[in-house]
Parts: sequence; C-alpha cells; structure tokens
Amino acid sequence: MTSFMLADASAVPCGIARWARRVLWSLSMAALTTGCASLPEPVPRADTHALADHQATELGRLAIASAPGPGVSGLRLLASGEDALGSLAALADNARRTLDLQYYLIHSDGSSRSLMQRVRAAADRGVHVRLLLDDLNTAGQDRGLLRLTNHPNIEVRLYNPFPAGRLGTISRILASITDMSRINHRMHNKMFVADNALAITGGRNLGDAYFVQSPDSNFLDIDMIVAGPAVRALSATFDRFWNDPMAYPVAAVVDQSILLSPPPEANGAGQSASVPVAIPDTAFARDLKQGRLTLVWARATVLADKPSKILSEGQPTNAEAIADDVDRIIRSARQELIVISPYFVPGVRGLALFKGLRDRGVKVRVLTNSLATTDAPAVHIGYARYRTQLLAMGVELHELRPLLNARQAKLGSFGSSHASLHAKVVVLDRQTALVGSMNLDPRSAKLNSEMGVLMHSPEIALQLARLFEEVSEDSYHLSLSDGQQVQWHTTPPDPALLGQSEPEASAWLKFGIKLLSPFAPEEML
Repeated sequence: MTSFMLADASAVPCGIARWARRVLWSLSMAALTTGCASLPEPVPRADTHALADHQATELGRLAIASAPGPGVSGLRLLASGEDALGSLAALADNARRTLDLQYYLIHSDGSSRSLMQRVRAAADRGVHVRLLLDDLNTAGQDRGLLRLTNHPNIEVRLYNPFPAGRLGTISRILASITDMSRINHRMHNKMFVADNALAITGGRNLGDAYFVQSPDSNFLDIDMIVAGPAVRALSATFDRFWNDPMAYPVAAVVDQSILLSPPPEANGAGQSASVPVAIPDTAFARDLKQGRLTLVWARATVLADKPSKILSEGQPTNAEAIADDVDRIIRSARQELIVISPYFVPGVRGLALFKGLRDRGVKVRVLTNSLATTDAPAVHIGYARYRTQLLAMGVELHELRPLLNARQAKLGSFGSSHASLHAKVVVLDRQTALVGSMNLDPRSAKLNSEMGVLMHSPEIALQLARLFEEVSEDSYHLSLSDGQQVQWHTTPPDPALLGQSEPEASAWLKFGIKLLSPFAPEEML
C-alpha cells in the first residue's frame, strides 16, 4: 500500500530527473483536462450479487464435503509467490459459474497477462466475471480494460475513478487537484473468488513482483486460500463495493474512441506487450484436479471496511472502519504479539496500545521494511519517528534486509533479486491470526478501504509465527545505544554495522529522506 502522494518516491537517485520530467509533462497535459475533472453522473444499473447456489457447483460441493462440520472455514497459507500465482490460476481454471476479482492494482506484465488469460478462458466457457479495480494504478490500461468489457461474460468497474488526465498517474492527480478529498481515498481490498465457494485473499496485488517473477525486485507477501462460510462473507464485501455508486463501469469513465486509434505497439510508442509467464504447478492445483482439499479448518471472521469510508474525509465512524476492531484484537494478546507490516507508522495511539501490552508483560515483536527495502521511502519517515520510543519500551523491532537467505525456500525463489516486505499479518499468542490488506499506519486506518480474515487456528498462527522467526533471523534487529541512538545488528554480528545508520540504503536515499522528513504529514503516510 503506497500512498499515491508517494508513488514515485522510490525513484532515486537518478530517477529524480525522470520523475521531474514526468511532472512537467503531466502538468501540461493536466492543464488541458482540468475542466473535465468532476465525476460523471452515477450510471443507472441493476445491482448484482454473488452466486447464491454455490453448493450446486463442483467447487461448492467439494468445499462442503471437505469440511469437518458446519460453521468452520477452510484455510491455507500461500507464502510463496509462485504458489500464489499457480493457486489463483487453479481457481480460474476450476470456476464453473462465477469469478469475482477485487484488487487495488493489476500490473501490465507477464504474470497478470497469464492469469487474465485464464480468467478470459473461463469467460469463454460461460463463467460470469466481475472485475472491480481501484482506478489509481490503471494508467495505460484503458484500452485493455475496454476490450475486456467487449466480452459478453465480463464486466469491469473502476472504483473511485479519475475522469480526466488519464494519460498517466501524475496527470490524473493534477487533473483532479480540486477534488483531493475524494481521490486521496483508495480501495485497497484484494480478493479472487470462484463460484462463491473458494477464494484467495490477503496482501498480494496481481503482478510479477508479487509472484516472485521479477528479475530485479520482489515482494515477500502472504495470501490465504479460504473455503466455507468465510467465502460468503468475502463475497458480501465484494458485492457492497461492486454495487456502490463509486464503482463505475469502465465505459462510463474511459473514452471508447481509444479503441479506434492504433495501439502503442503499432505506432512505435511505448513498450511491447509483456510476454506471459509459465503458470507454476501447485499442490492446490493438483488437489483440485483430484477432487480434494487439503486445508486447515477453523472458525474465521472476515473484517472489512464499508465503502462509505472512502467518502468519510479521513474521519470514518466505527461502523465504517475496522481500525478499532484491529486495535481490540491486538489488545487481547496475553503473552505475545507478532506484527508484520511493511508500512508501520504506529502514531500516538499505537504507542499507547503497545505500551499497555508491554506493561502487562506481553512480548511485542515487529517485522517491517528497512529503508533499503521499502518501496515507499517517505512512509519510512513516519516509522522512523517512533523507533526510539518503541525500543525504549521493549518492543522488538526487525527490519528486512534486501537479500533473503537462500534457505527461505517456502517464500519462493528470490535468488539475487531485491526483497521488499508487503505482507500484513498479526499473530496473537500463537493461537489466533489476522491476514489481510491492512497496514498498521494512518492511511490504512483512516483513508483506504481495507479487509482481512481473522482465524482462530493455532496451526495457522504457529505457521505464521515460524515464518516471522525465520525471516527476522535474517533481518536487522534493532537496539538502543547507551546514548539512545538506534543501532542495527545482524546474526552473526557484522562489525561493519557499528556506527551505521539505515544500512544498505544509498546516500542519495538517506539525503532525500532527510530533506522530506519535515514536510511529511503523518496523516498522509
């Protein structure tokens, strides 16, 4: 979850020049389009809903037959990016009636192309596809999205759209500069639901970096396969957003004449289309072929913000937002709290929450990004403001290092690629776990819509706790010096770290962060 205000913050140092050129270009484009920045009138349409008779589908019957009893949901961790990609493809391949996809972003790259080919193939055999996509990161995708809607079995809607300046992300923002209170709120949900019977949800968007397919940089992330009653709760959340007035059919936002012009590949502009990647074979895909489900069955609850949070101007009610629910969950820890959050900005409220836990003797352990691994350096400013206070109260802080140990096979084949944390996980007393889209930062709490699955499963909780320990062992662990300065350590100890600050981050990045720090309001991070 990167604030759109910070979308290009990671482009340093030489990227600064490119970013500046993009800003100047976008300013000129926005000047031509600012008069068209208001949202179009809501489009009249009939509400549609998730498949009611899910139990009549092959996937529905399989889920029912696999459950040990009523009231419990089937759960399975997807820690490896390759496993997640193969499992998503398996859902698309095995859907017979419906596919519902809700995402913050879908990159235009090989992984997404391969996956969307499976989705389109499902539509070809009669599956009704609903794709709901936040509009922030769809620059350059208008043509493809329109083409999808030409399929009789595919509907595409854009959530909280940018009606002008659609040539690029920056031009969209500048064209809507008078509507900042709206466009600063984004739909951050992620789910992929087949026949209202099986689903995958968690922290991953769709793209090479989320499936460990990028040669340069990949995300360490967590998704869950879900079966049982929790799937119906996920579908109910999807329906609320799909039928919300802020979800516009793509044709109501995008100029359809774009289909009449030559594509970028034909006129020499832009890059050639991404080549699809090979879909990995996975244990889940093999299970479905053999008509079985290997899942952990436990009671699970779906937590999800209401669509109205998007229009709350940063002041959502308790009924609209799940932030208070997450706080209550965290406060319920008795022996140990584990937090994995790529963007970790606790704020005064979070500090008080962690202090209360520490005063009761609860071990609080946090894994987040280092400055060297974060894809949103400006958000790191908000986190760094609280490091000293967190360490002083006895919170255990770990920061991811850029290169993962080769033995972390369960996370995927990162190889020599740069690693960045993107998973959002809370584990309480190794008994209960929350996996979803929500970071522990002000943007997730107040601005973006978020969701997650709360699982009362010691088995899943233990798996996540072990994953935390394995990754944190290879991460930096932080402490305070006698002079209350933050220190970074590794196992085994590295003498070269003595006296270093923000290790492995470039001098340019450190300098940029120092300049930005006084101008980074916490509520925007």
